[in-house]
Amino acid sequence: MGKPAHPRPLSESQARAVGRNIRVSPRKLNLVAQSIRGKSAESALTSLTFTPKRIARDVKKILQSAIANAENNHDLDVDDLIVSEASVGKNLTMKRFRARARGRAGRIEKPFSQITIVVEEKRALEAAKNKQKAVKSTVKPASKKTASAKQEDDSTTKVAAVEKAPEKKSAPGKPATQKAPATKAPAQKAPAKKSPAKKATATKASAEKSAAKKTTTKKQGAAQTKAAKRTGGTKKSPKGKETE
Repeated sequence: MGKPAHPRPLSESQARAVGRNIRVSPRKLNLVAQSIRGKSAESALTSLTFTPKRIARDVKKILQSAIANAENNHDLDVDDLIVSEASVGKNLTMKRFRARARGRAGRIEKPFSQITIVVEEKRALEAAKNKQKAVKSTVKPASKKTASAKQEDDSTTKVAAVEKAPEKKSAPGKPATQKAPATKAPAQKAPAKKSPAKKATATKASAEKSAAKKTTTKKQGAAQTKAAKRTGGTKKSPKGKETE
């Protein structure tokens, strides 16, 4: 038994051609591919024929093969083709060297790259875009309607609940009593407490005064004793003691 065939990666309105082992760096090849993307097949061919870059000739050959695949293999209209994709990738790199001073070698890299060009019919593109727009337009109003319907349902349920709520009736024998308004008692002010800081400052001041008095009395007594010694007489000290 053989293996099952791989499904075609492209749609029925697309055709492609791949060019491999192109002797140019991917960065330089991408500049040429960028000038082709989104253009029609005719305008892309004319731009490639008149570009001064060397690699444009190889890209032109790949584009021509993509157009031929679309015409011969998939029966597409050549006049209605568009370059929908032009992707560039890396390929092998040849490594060489060059002799340098003191027996060293300078490395040389020669990169190769590949390009894939996909061609598509313009009509099929427009039809696909129109389908996407139609799907979006059909989905959005449905979501809006459901949201508005939910809001209406919520409002109707709220109104019904308010209408169904029974009113509280007073008993027939007992008259309705009104509650007297509560009177607030006047707030009593708490007695003001003296701060301990003031007491501390008062005690400090009294201690300083007493210390100053003691020092003054000591100084006076010392001065009297000195004067008595000089005169040689006896004088009584302020405390009542005799001094020679």
